[in-house]
Amino acid sequence: MATETATLGGGCFWCIEGALRHLNGVASVHSGYSGGHVANPSYEEVCGKKTGHAEVVQVVFDPAVISYADLLRMFFTLHDPTTKDRQGNDVGPQYRSIILFHSAEQEATARQVMAEIEAARLYPGPVVTELLPFQHYWPGEAEHQDYFARNPWSGYCRVVVAPKVAKFRKTFADRLKSAAA
Repeated sequence: MATETATLGGGCFWCIEGALRHLNGVASVHSGYSGGHVANPSYEEVCGKKTGHAEVVQVVFDPAVISYADLLRMFFTLHDPTTKDRQGNDVGPQYRSIILFHSAEQEATARQVMAEIEAARLYPGPVVTELLPFQHYWPGEAEHQDYFARNPWSGYCRVVVAPKVAKFRKTFADRLKSAAA
């Protein structure tokens, strides 16, 4: 199986990871930090808003099962790409909408999908998702990996993550791994 990697940020990484990990063709999803200027930042440093990093997920997927374009279309249903540095009550540059492309093909696909979304007027405002070349990914701390699966009853997960993941699973039920459906 030949795989590709996608690096995506759309608010809290717990939400994005909690949904995308269940898709057919996705081998792994790992939460971490990218898009900044500090090497190996901690969660506290990223939340301090001075490292330039966004909370991201790194998705390893099989493009023969799920295309990068479809992965992006699904990613855009998980967050509001029209709010700069904000997702709901989560405010700061670490929560920005961002795609870090790994190749010229991924960049072209991201531009095409973003144009589709704009043309379809799926959101009330313009898409402000940053599109940058991938440079570095720094893994998040162990407690952030599979956070939703391990902490479904925490307040944030019940109020914010669970509704997003439930809506995602319902919308894309035919694209989920059978064990997650």
